[in-house]
Amino acid sequence: MIVEGKSVFAGIAIGRVSVYDKKDNQVKRYKVTDVEAEIKRFEDARDKAKEQLAVFYEKALKEVGEVNAAIFEVHQMMLDDLDYVESITNMIRSQEVNAEFAVAGTGDNFSAMFAAMDDDYMRERAADVKDISNRVISILQGNEGGGLTGDEPFILLADDLAPSETVQLDKSKVLSFVTRHGSTNSHTAILARTMNIPAIIGADYPEDADGKMAIVDGFAGKLILDPDEKTLAEYQKKKEEEENKKRLLQELKGKETVTLDGKKLHLYANIGGVADVASVLSNDAEGIGLFRSEFLYLESDTYPTEEAQFQAYKTVAENMAGKKVIIRTLDIGADKQVDYFQLGKEDNPAMGYRAIRICLDQPEIFKTQLRAIYRASYYGTISIMFPMIISVSEVKKIKEIVAEVKAELDAEGIPYKDCELGIMIETPAAVMISDLLAKEVDFFSIGTNDLTQYTLAIDRQNPRLDNIYDSHHEAVLRMLQMVVDNGHKEGCWVGICGELGADTTLTETFVKMGFDELSVSPSMVLSVREKVRNAKFSS
Repeated sequence: MIVEGKSVFAGIAIGRVSVYDKKDNQVKRYKVTDVEAEIKRFEDARDKAKEQLAVFYEKALKEVGEVNAAIFEVHQMMLDDLDYVESITNMIRSQEVNAEFAVAGTGDNFSAMFAAMDDDYMRERAADVKDISNRVISILQGNEGGGLTGDEPFILLADDLAPSETVQLDKSKVLSFVTRHGSTNSHTAILARTMNIPAIIGADYPEDADGKMAIVDGFAGKLILDPDEKTLAEYQKKKEEEENKKRLLQELKGKETVTLDGKKLHLYANIGGVADVASVLSNDAEGIGLFRSEFLYLESDTYPTEEAQFQAYKTVAENMAGKKVIIRTLDIGADKQVDYFQLGKEDNPAMGYRAIRICLDQPEIFKTQLRAIYRASYYGTISIMFPMIISVSEVKKIKEIVAEVKAELDAEGIPYKDCELGIMIETPAAVMISDLLAKEVDFFSIGTNDLTQYTLAIDRQNPRLDNIYDSHHEAVLRMLQMVVDNGHKEGCWVGICGELGADTTLTETFVKMGFDELSVSPSMVLSVREKVRNAKFSS
């Protein structure tokens, strides 16, 4: 039997199925006589839930990096949310009901409220509220643990997996996971990709799948239950070939990223925080092509200070030991919301008040970040990249502010190095005037996710449009070529830091287009290097 789904992470897994049967928290309502004791019982359970989440955070930090681990810090904060806590304690006190019922009722109410919101980011919080509420209820009922253990390796099937459940997976036991629900942009999907576990979502497997032999084809998004001997042998061979390929990729460490006819590309990695640098180095990237500095803001309750930012940039620069580090300035807005920025609700945030528009409108925030970056430049090789550019005048204004920052540092006697200045090309406007923009900067780096979204007029966060969101669209590819040609005419080097850079089906196309640099997730560095080394620049 073949069950079709959608691939979250490629790979082949073969083994017996274990259906994750979540502990069904059946919550009954009953009357309590001592409401204060019941509130104390809730508060104890909440404290224990926060302790568990702190453990998950530390585990995720080691396995999947600072950015992906942040969800567990968010869950801890949600458990302290005054509205959430007061709703529960008020229900216990006013209705004289048990804590489990109050938590379940509040969780349902808050989840429904988030689910009804227009904003995609807020809608995803509905699942987070359910997750933390179920955790507290499980503790109250003594239903902790369970469901994710086993002596032998197995393929895990589940309706859905919360981030806290995913991070508990013992990778030595879990061969793959397949879920009926979830989206490609969910926390679980992101964690799965980072954890290198073959995974499929949207697979409606039968109820009697538990214990059956199965194959997960993460390349094709298929779950094959009870495969015949011929199919099993075929996939055993594919799996061995895949494992051999992984071993061979390790041999590419230390080798140049150069084509068969001698064209050299710079192969860098994308990161979201200091903790990701270890993965960059272990996968032998030549540098960092995209340091998403906005995560310093997303992980903070208030504007990060110049000193806090300086320490983060300096640590990354020092750890990279002279290799290039390209820091993208603040890219808040759209799907990345921060309360203390008080951005307000927008009907179309992807086209709204975000990124460089905020920086130029609130230069004090921008100058604080630039001062921190320039101070850190003294300790390594830092370049600066500005997002969401649509005009030459924006770039000229940026350069004026940069000059002001450097003059301040000079006046204060603070050492710094000159940094390459570049811009992200992620709007059709920037593509069409790339000949003019190239006269103003040292490099272009193309953000293919937004460029595809804006070119095709397709919201990339909308799962209903996944079938027509085509980053290989001829219009997108022609734009990439235009940017390379216009950049080179003015002496700009040109790279890609969007997800398309890791699409190895296009690596040879990028080589032939003349790209100078590709920046990909650390786990894709060696795969892309292999493709480049087997490609030819000339036809």
